[in-house]
Amino acid sequence: MTASTIQLQTHRPRSRATSKARGGAGPATYFVALVLVGLLLVPVVYIILGGFRTNSQITTDPAGLPSPWKVSNYVDVLANGTFWREVANSTVVALVTSAAVVGAGLMVSFVLARYSFRGRGALYALFAAGLMFPVTVAITPLYIVVRDLGLVNHLAGVILPQIGFALPTTIIILVPFLRAIPEEIEEAASIDGAGKLGFFFRMVLPLSLPGVITTGILVFVGSWNSYLLPLFILNDEGSFTLPLGVQAFSSQYSTDTAKVLAFTSLSMLPALIFFSLFERRIVGGLQGAVKG
Repeated sequence: MTASTIQLQTHRPRSRATSKARGGAGPATYFVALVLVGLLLVPVVYIILGGFRTNSQITTDPAGLPSPWKVSNYVDVLANGTFWREVANSTVVALVTSAAVVGAGLMVSFVLARYSFRGRGALYALFAAGLMFPVTVAITPLYIVVRDLGLVNHLAGVILPQIGFALPTTIIILVPFLRAIPEEIEEAASIDGAGKLGFFFRMVLPLSLPGVITTGILVFVGSWNSYLLPLFILNDEGSFTLPLGVQAFSSQYSTDTAKVLAFTSLSMLPALIFFSLFERRIVGGLQGAVKG
């Protein structure tokens, strides 16, 4: 037996142990993951199934399944014009906020990532510090500013602050993407006659698309689920978004628990579907930001 054979045999157990430690996930890991997933899904499933029940069923057996299934709760909500008006308001707020945040965040991130100028680090640190100031902290002065601008009970009064508070996260995610673009690509584009704007639209946008999609999804879902800011800004029922609509509907039908659960499940369903469809995009975009 040669020395190389002995060395190979001594290293084999270590490689197996190392590979198991690195990539192996034991039963305990899967069990903990299933428990966490169950804790997250149980309230959602309970709300959705509760909409198919009657009030007497919920009172006598809160944890039971619908028997019989009552579809009229969802039909009544879908036939309500107030629900669709609130859906339209939430859609407008979420889409406009997402488009503005992604557009402005991409341009600011491009400047911070590709240009060297005095104060660049301080400016980036300023945006990073914005992550530490949630809207809850600034809600009172923010309301005063919105009121002085005459935007109370207007969707713009919700959209503009949401844009400001969503920009820091967007910039923090997008800057690593843009820094990772090789300078050789920009030099080749300039040789081909592309200016700064041409390089931005033809090269930067396609290469940073994973980060753009990630930030767009995060902003959209956050705007759709926003409650505190619309609560302070929107007092007219005609301008309510869905989170405020859920509160108003719960107050109006406080004795009809099943119908309230149906309204709640329908209001959160678009965000759940949207997030589920693009979940892979979000994870991939965040991984790219960390690598960059």
